[in-house]
Amino acid sequence: MKKINRTEEEQNYLLDAIDAFNRKLLIISPDFKIVAANNTAMEGYAESIIGKPCHEIILGSSEPCETCPANEVMKTGKASLRYDQCSAFNGSADILCLYSYPVYRKDEIDALVMLDFDLKALKNVEENRTRSNAFLRNLINNAVDGVIAADPTGKILIFNEAASEFTGYTVEEALKDITIRDVYPDDGAREVMKMLLSEEYGGVGKLKSYYIDGKRKDGDIVPIRLNASIVYENDEKVATIGFFHDRREKIKMQKELEQTHVQLLQSEKMASLGKMAAGVAHQLNNPLSGILLFTKLVMEDYDLPKEALEDLQRVLDDAMRAKDIVKELLEFARQTSHEMKPQDVNAIISRTIFLLENQSIFQNIEIEKNLAADLPLIKGDVQQLYHVVMNIILNAADVLEDGGKLTLTTYFSGEKNRVCVEISDTGTGIPDDVLPHIFEPFYTTKEQGKGTGLGLSMVYGIVKNHGGHIRAESEPGKGTTFFIEMPLAENKNGGD
Repeated sequence: MKKINRTEEEQNYLLDAIDAFNRKLLIISPDFKIVAANNTAMEGYAESIIGKPCHEIILGSSEPCETCPANEVMKTGKASLRYDQCSAFNGSADILCLYSYPVYRKDEIDALVMLDFDLKALKNVEENRTRSNAFLRNLINNAVDGVIAADPTGKILIFNEAASEFTGYTVEEALKDITIRDVYPDDGAREVMKMLLSEEYGGVGKLKSYYIDGKRKDGDIVPIRLNASIVYENDEKVATIGFFHDRREKIKMQKELEQTHVQLLQSEKMASLGKMAAGVAHQLNNPLSGILLFTKLVMEDYDLPKEALEDLQRVLDDAMRAKDIVKELLEFARQTSHEMKPQDVNAIISRTIFLLENQSIFQNIEIEKNLAADLPLIKGDVQQLYHVVMNIILNAADVLEDGGKLTLTTYFSGEKNRVCVEISDTGTGIPDDVLPHIFEPFYTTKEQGKGTGLGLSMVYGIVKNHGGHIRAESEPGKGTTFFIEMPLAENKNGGD
């Protein structure tokens, strides 16, 4: 270091400043003899400490301490700090922190400066730092979102419990065995870094509320919302940190809300349809009653040829059938109150087939019923159960427009303690990539204007709300089967 020429006045000021310094300052020779000391260092001594070994004054020891910072300075030529326990100057019980640095003359160490510091103050600083670090660790570890930080090579530096939950890796695994690239599918990590370096997603070095997929240890994909940033130190990129919000629960809630909304719409639709059916049924009842009455009178009061009587009998039979249909419509309209009562699954299927089988869309369809006798009752709302059966049957009719077979089977599963319904068709089947989505709201493969995608999602919601299960199996080109399992009513022998 270049020597500065100072005036006598400057030298006096420096000496006064050193003497006024309230920490002990010693200047010692390479053989540990005190060659100078400030006033604070010499306080409390009856005799001068100049010329005496520093270890004798500081430690009361005849030999230099092995951990003495002066020893380290002599070995390395650089400043050294020691703040383990040692005795104080003057034999007091204080604990000292000793700092030493060299004084060079002609490129050689001519002397060493020894300073003491308030170890308690340093310890307070250290304790505060430790406490702050512990608080920060707790804050990160208990965060609701996953927190993951990585260095520029991808090595993970921070990995909290929430990150462990959504990735499936333990904290130890993450810190030792994987990199940030393992928590994204494909080139997800590269994609995130590219966006962090762009100005388009919150500014350079920041990424705000970006939707991306994360990857679990087992390979499953997790939808997440990511907030991330680059950590800089002295304008150098030292790490990236991301806050990963698991969106699975939110998506699940959104689907449930959509299903609830669809159910409300369907309930309103069914209520309106019920009112309309009731109105139509009442309007038809009067003319049908007249047709039946006067047909019977004509047949009874007039001596008619056999052919005429046969024709009138056909009129009478068709009118009776029409009256039965009106009766079913009235029954359907009556069931808009959504009452959960014991229900006969066979009766629901038979009534639905009765209403549908003579419609034109069923002309080329063979209907087979394999309904188990003495089937236990299930608890449910009959209108909603009608909707389940009718929707699946109508879907089958759509794919059987060129003809085919529709089979309805019921049976009791003692193993599951449930009533089971199978509805099968010999239609075109459902493609493998479509089958997993058929119960999703608004998902449809029909042409625009021919389907809303709400029917099967409504069916799924009804079955689920009744405590049941529904699934479908299909083989393209051979047909589809829907499997429905419904829990039993508490009273198996109860009535409708």
